[in-house]
Amino acid sequence: MIFLLRIFAVAIFAIVMFIGGCGYCLLSPRNPKHVYTFGRLFSKMSRVLGIKLEIRYADDAAEELGSAVYIANHQNNYDLFTVSGAIMPRTVTVGKKSIVWIPLFGQLYWITGNILIDRANRSKAVSTISQVVEKIKQNKVSVWMFPEGTRSRGRGLLPFKTGAFHAAIGANVPVVPIVCSSTDNVSLNRWDNGVVIVEVMKPVSTDGLSKDDVRSLSTRCHDLMAEKLAELNAEANERNKR
Repeated sequence: MIFLLRIFAVAIFAIVMFIGGCGYCLLSPRNPKHVYTFGRLFSKMSRVLGIKLEIRYADDAAEELGSAVYIANHQNNYDLFTVSGAIMPRTVTVGKKSIVWIPLFGQLYWITGNILIDRANRSKAVSTISQVVEKIKQNKVSVWMFPEGTRSRGRGLLPFKTGAFHAAIGANVPVVPIVCSSTDNVSLNRWDNGVVIVEVMKPVSTDGLSKDDVRSLSTRCHDLMAEKLAELNAEANERNKR
């Protein structure tokens, strides 16, 4: 019964957000402010899913950081309702080109100003990273990327692709890791799904780095995020036992 109620609630929310959101965004299409607005709205649905969402900022100045490349772990479809709560103002995300074909969600994703890349075409993807760099520089925006490139689905933090780090070094902006504790045990048929913690970590500077440093930067960020993920999972598990 809980499962059916939640599916119904999410369906109603999705229809209102996708149709109403597309109409709202037509007033100023592809304006980066929309991603922040709708990201925060989607995170409110975590309550309906029985999740006690907790957003933390390791650095209180994160809101005033300016342009950056945000990288987050990518677990499953619940990311839409958890890590979305950490999206900063004037931040756009980078996703697969195929997203645009998802009914309603794909159209909202595009019209809010997010960037679509063709991961199947390496030359186009490289060109898109250059466009990301230019967008950061010219429009003073930040970009949000999932460096794993795919959902981990309970496999821990997967190896990182290098696109996000190429973009950060090319634009000379910091990398800000964002880590979400595990949502593997979230069930639509459970009333209380416990605490899920999302932490925005301290920025990792790219000053003085070149393209030769991409791999080392990627490895450093992966190590920081893997350590933080283990820490948040341990805390969340302990709190959820109480």
